[in-house]
Amino acid sequence: MDDSWPDRRTGVKTPDDHPYFGHDELRGRHDGDTMPRRVRRRRRPGRVLLILLVVFVLLVVGGYFYLDSRLKRESALDYPGRPADTPGTNWLVVGSDSRAGLSRQQRSDFATGRAAGRRTDSMMLLHSGAGGTTLVSLPRDSYVPIPGHGSNKLNAAFAFGGPKLLTRTVEQATGIRIDHYAEIGFGGFVGIVDAIGGVEMCIKEPMRDSKAGLNLRPGCQTLTGGQALGYVRTRASARADLDRVDRQRQFFGALMKKSSSPGVLFNPFRSIPLALNSTGNFLVDDGDHLIDLARLMWSMRGVSGGDGVTTTVPIGGAGSSPAAGSYITWDRAKALQLFDALKNDTAVPKSVITK
Repeated sequence: MDDSWPDRRTGVKTPDDHPYFGHDELRGRHDGDTMPRRVRRRRRPGRVLLILLVVFVLLVVGGYFYLDSRLKRESALDYPGRPADTPGTNWLVVGSDSRAGLSRQQRSDFATGRAAGRRTDSMMLLHSGAGGTTLVSLPRDSYVPIPGHGSNKLNAAFAFGGPKLLTRTVEQATGIRIDHYAEIGFGGFVGIVDAIGGVEMCIKEPMRDSKAGLNLRPGCQTLTGGQALGYVRTRASARADLDRVDRQRQFFGALMKKSSSPGVLFNPFRSIPLALNSTGNFLVDDGDHLIDLARLMWSMRGVSGGDGVTTTVPIGGAGSSPAAGSYITWDRAKALQLFDALKNDTAVPKSVITK
């Protein structure tokens, strides 16, 4: 074979003009190379990982702002004459009887009725700080002064002026400055419980209440959203509302504990529905954000794990009036000790802890 140039088949005059030898990426470039070779471009693992990291960060940041934008907001902490800032962090956590989000069939199954609007069904004060974490139930029938409306039941403050007047009433009655506000209705509560696959509770005796759509057998069992709603609503027990607030604290703690468990947080089939249900149904103050709700959940996890204190405001007695009907009063001396401990971020005296 004649290897002389020009190539008789192609007419190329020099090796550099040859259709095979003429491309740098295909021919050898090292001294001494006599045969052409392909130069393979190596992928850089570091660059690929960097791209994946950037994409992940963008998804996380974008997801955070999307979920944060889903939170419902209402001004609850903006009014004159508020108490001075106190150590630690204080939440007012409110459960309303709003039926929003419940279907007609669910309203029937859960015996919620069809009342429009929303009223407070439960109120809890959560304090976290150097003195520990304390969850205090504020019975809705507590007889307290309501700014501009004389004295009445605590839940009347919400009826008169919504979250802002309720928060103002609680601050005035306790002397504690509220830092954050969170409210959830019936529909949101049911959705969150179902999103995490229910919450396990141990029932000591049969619980039946047609007014709350409740029928539970004794023993440890996982409550669905509908069952859980009846469990925290029923007043069909010896101490009526006082027993109910105990159950509300107990269940709320168990709910937060499971919601923040690895089995939920690292399971997308649980964590994504939880995030969507929570952010779509919680109402918070104008200044609150998703990170604040996460801190609330973490604080509640500590309480439910036995590291904190759960109690009801010490009760002093009962009474009635034409305007308020039947109500309960606080034990002023013990209540003052409780609230002073929270206000100063110190341990709550055991003598004022009630169950």
